[in-house]
Amino acid sequence: MSLLTNVMEHSLDDGYAQAADRRAAEGTAGLPKTLRAKLGLAAGLVLAAAIVTIGAAQARVEAPAIAKEREELTFRIDAETGLADRLEKDVDRLRDDVGARQREALEKHGGDKGRLTALLAGATEVTGPGVKLVVDDAEEADASGDGPRDSSDFSDTGRVRDRDMQRVVNGLWQSGAEAISINGQRLTAVSAIRAAGDAILVDNKPLAPPYTVLAVGDGQRLSSAFRSSADGQYLEVLKESYGVGVSISVQEEMNLPAAPSLIVRTAEPKGGGTEKGATDTGKGTS
Repeated sequence: MSLLTNVMEHSLDDGYAQAADRRAAEGTAGLPKTLRAKLGLAAGLVLAAAIVTIGAAQARVEAPAIAKEREELTFRIDAETGLADRLEKDVDRLRDDVGARQREALEKHGGDKGRLTALLAGATEVTGPGVKLVVDDAEEADASGDGPRDSSDFSDTGRVRDRDMQRVVNGLWQSGAEAISINGQRLTAVSAIRAAGDAILVDNKPLAPPYTVLAVGDGQRLSSAFRSSADGQYLEVLKESYGVGVSISVQEEMNLPAAPSLIVRTAEPKGGGTEKGATDTGKGTS
C-alpha cells in the first residue's frame, strides 16, 4: 500500500520534474530576448527599406537633370565637331584656291619658263610615262628595333625606313625623273621625308606601307638609270639581304597630283634690277 501511495503522490520522476521545471524557467526568461531580436531585425529591415526608398526617390528626382546635362553636352560636342569640319573644309578650299592662283600666275607671267617652273616645283598636275616603284616591309619584319642599323646603312629588321625612301627619291631625281609622288603625295623641291616612331612622314603626313613611288619621265631610260645607280643597288641589297619587297615597272601613262600646299618665293636683285627669280627648282629630298 505504501508503494501505491508513493506512485499516486509522485507520478513523475524527480529528474523529469526538475528538467520540466528548468525548461519552463528558461522559456520564460528567453521570451523577452527573442522578442528584442525580432524587434531589432524588424527595425533594421524598416531602416534599409527607408534608405532604398529615399535613394530611389532622389535618383528619380535627379535623373531628369542628369539627362538634360548629358543632352546639352552631346549637343555641344556635335556643334563643335560640325564647326571643326566646316573649318577644315574652308581650309581645304582656301588651300586649293591659293594653289590654283599660284599656278595661274606662274603660267601667265612666266610663259613656257613659268609652266616649266610650275611643273618642276610641283605646282601643277603631271601626266605622262614613267616608272612605278613599290617598296614594302619584309613579310616577317621585326618592329622591335633597328638592330645594327644605328651604325650601318642596312637593317636586320626588314622594315623600310625614312632614309631608304630618301635614297630612292634622290636616286630617281638623279636618274632623270621630272616629277615624283609617294602614295599620292607629290614631292617638291622643299619636301622632307622624316620618321616619327615607326611611321614615315612626307611633308609631315604619315604614310603606310607599301610605299608606291611614281616617277614621271622616259620610262625605259629612267628605269635603267635607276637600277644601275648606287641608290638602285642599295635598294637591291635591301631586297636580297633583308627581304624588303621591291618591284619596279615601266608605265606608259601616270597621273601625279599637284602638291597640296606650295609656297612660291621670288627674289629681286639689289640695285634696281627688274628681273625676278622664280622658285628654286633644284631637286633633292632631305
